[in-house]
Amino acid sequence: MRHRTIASHFARAVLQGARHYDLDCRPILEQAGIQPEWLNGPRARIAPEQFARLIQLVWRALDDEFMGFGLAPSRRGTFAMMCHTLIHCRTLEKALQRGFRFYGLFAQAPRLSLERDGEWVRLCLDDSSLRDPEHFLSESLLVIWHRLASWLIGQRIRLEQSTFAYPRPAHGAEYELLFYSPLQFDAERTALTFHHRYLNLPLLQDERTLKRFLERSPADLLARPDEGDSLSSQLRRLLSRDCNQWPDLETVADHLHISAQTLRRHLREEGASFQGLKDELRRDMAIYHLGQPNLSLQQIAEQLGFSEPSAFHRAFKKWTGLTPGAYRAQAV
Repeated sequence: MRHRTIASHFARAVLQGARHYDLDCRPILEQAGIQPEWLNGPRARIAPEQFARLIQLVWRALDDEFMGFGLAPSRRGTFAMMCHTLIHCRTLEKALQRGFRFYGLFAQAPRLSLERDGEWVRLCLDDSSLRDPEHFLSESLLVIWHRLASWLIGQRIRLEQSTFAYPRPAHGAEYELLFYSPLQFDAERTALTFHHRYLNLPLLQDERTLKRFLERSPADLLARPDEGDSLSSQLRRLLSRDCNQWPDLETVADHLHISAQTLRRHLREEGASFQGLKDELRRDMAIYHLGQPNLSLQQIAEQLGFSEPSAFHRAFKKWTGLTPGAYRAQAV
């Protein structure tokens, strides 16, 4: 199970924009399958499907793809229409420029631009037209444009750096799931940096594939975890292949043809640890299985490699702030 859960912070952030319209959010949470009590816990997590559904419901209720964070709404269908205007461009650079010009037709929309710096290019965001104190929409726009650009050329665009013109937030640890690159806060601009060679690549998509793409996008772009190419990402994919037999660090290092010491050092440089990655994967698998009624708590504990249910209970409460039983009761 490769899907990673999403911090409750992002769900709370979505609702902040909705409250600009004095929208009653409880029915929306109910339709998304999210218990309001979950959002009160700073360690609570939700499934990607719940998050995507929440975004879609807020769009529908507000008729605003900016989710209440813009000075003026972006009516539903604006993103789709923008995609139709760029899908016939020959290169990624022409497609991005056309997309930016499209949103430039709206006076109060945030501005995006490309800046060249030698062999590097920055996708820059000017969010001065947003009422977005926690920068949720700013981050969402960067994620959407990065993943849209990657989809257009049929390969993931490797980010060399992600910079943000504001201090590191409390949920800064979640940024790895969004950008998979070195991060810099309190920077001069909010931007994503990547190699300019991607701009010259041809678009591999067409009207037919775009139709399928738009059935769930851009909500799916935000909710689906990125398949990054960092060592941490490789380890997550490796560990998720057989979750009934958890390999130790030495076994994983042998598989990657490096020493255990080198593996620890590289993970430390990425701000991760082997045990931390295993715990995150166990947490996300536990949340997934607790949403299914066919497994008992003891069976889930065994699948996750816990010697006894009590150890699973302690670990899950440490991860999320709730016991497995309480989480399942709320989910039901």
